[in-house]
Amino acid sequence: MKRYWLLRLVIAFGFAQAAVSMARPAVSYRALSLGADERAIGVIAGAYALLPLFAAVPLGRRTDRGRCAPLLPTGVVLIAGGCALSGTAGSLAWMAAWSGVMGLGHLCFVIGAQSLVARRSAPAEQDRNFGHFTIGASLGQLVGPVAAGLLVGDAPGRGGTLALVVSAAVAAVALTSLWRVEQRDAGPRHARVERDTVPVHRILRTRGVPAGIFVSLAVLSATDILTAYLPVVGEQRSIPPATVGLLLSLRAAATIACRLVMTPMLRLLGRTALLTVTCLLAGVLCAGIALPVPVWALAAMLAVLGFCLGAGQPLSMTTVVRAAPQEARSTALALRLTGNRLGQVAAPASAGLVAGVAGTAAPFVMLGALLLAAAGLGARAGRGTGGPLGPEATAPGGGAGAPTGAAGGTRAARCGTRPRR
Repeated sequence: MKRYWLLRLVIAFGFAQAAVSMARPAVSYRALSLGADERAIGVIAGAYALLPLFAAVPLGRRTDRGRCAPLLPTGVVLIAGGCALSGTAGSLAWMAAWSGVMGLGHLCFVIGAQSLVARRSAPAEQDRNFGHFTIGASLGQLVGPVAAGLLVGDAPGRGGTLALVVSAAVAAVALTSLWRVEQRDAGPRHARVERDTVPVHRILRTRGVPAGIFVSLAVLSATDILTAYLPVVGEQRSIPPATVGLLLSLRAAATIACRLVMTPMLRLLGRTALLTVTCLLAGVLCAGIALPVPVWALAAMLAVLGFCLGAGQPLSMTTVVRAAPQEARSTALALRLTGNRLGQVAAPASAGLVAGVAGTAAPFVMLGALLLAAAGLGARAGRGTGGPLGPEATAPGGGAGAPTGAAGGTRAARCGTRPRR
């Protein structure tokens, strides 16, 4: 069972993410049935990230000092409870509150799981293992929207409630794959002898960390707003909910394809070029969704967009882990997630305001600009020193080794001396 820890973690993440991906569009449809407009949809989508915004760093500090595994079942329980209670909420305010509980559960699970992958992966395995880990998220994003679309059907109110209850049951299945996913003695050794913590400002000033955080924020904001606002676009363009679910799942399938071929792409291009090109293309395609194109053209755009969005998350995880001090890697990952949640609060709220003023297509133009900025920042960071974002830092799937740039070299080398657990 120890040999298959990553596979079991991917399976658990797949079920947890499927529940969230099923619940998010179902929440939008149910909110529409309760009279929500574009602004209210943006507020509810932003509430999903509000509690995690304040909880990420404390949870990361706790994980740096101890085990990762306890956060996993805690997250699953919160996800299931948030999904079920969102389905029974009688007002938009309560829907926003339970959406926040769902987001807190997702944060707990992701911090625990990402820290576990970082702790149990050798430096040369990090790109590969983080890529495989995020396949679980993509599988959930593939299945969840289709299931939500089928369950919602032509009755957004009643169907949305059913989809939320089913998503709670799907989340609970993740518990079956989490048994003994981490050894009892798998806490970081340095935590038992060092009580001093690395200040947050020192982590944020480390070269490579801000770039990784911003790229992750931009990519996740794009995925999040696509999930929340494509149903609204579908309503306005008379696209059935089942078709909207298929479109979202097509995007997720393309993301899986990207992560399956990430190792050869890294060997060919290097991390800097891969991040820059994918963010650049994703920005152009996001803006293109604002155009009133036919469904087949929208499907083609979403497929290419999903492939481009697939690279950002795993590469940003590796970038942050390699750049951060060894004794604060979980905290650095938590800061990355804080940036994600900040984007999930600000981006949907901004999207709601923009949609209320300029129409539903306007948020996608905003996303395009955000991704173009991420492409520029990734390219600039990669040119700076050849550090964590440079081609020599890819070390794909058993490649040449750790980064040697000023920011990541010595720390990554120290990581390489630690035995695999």
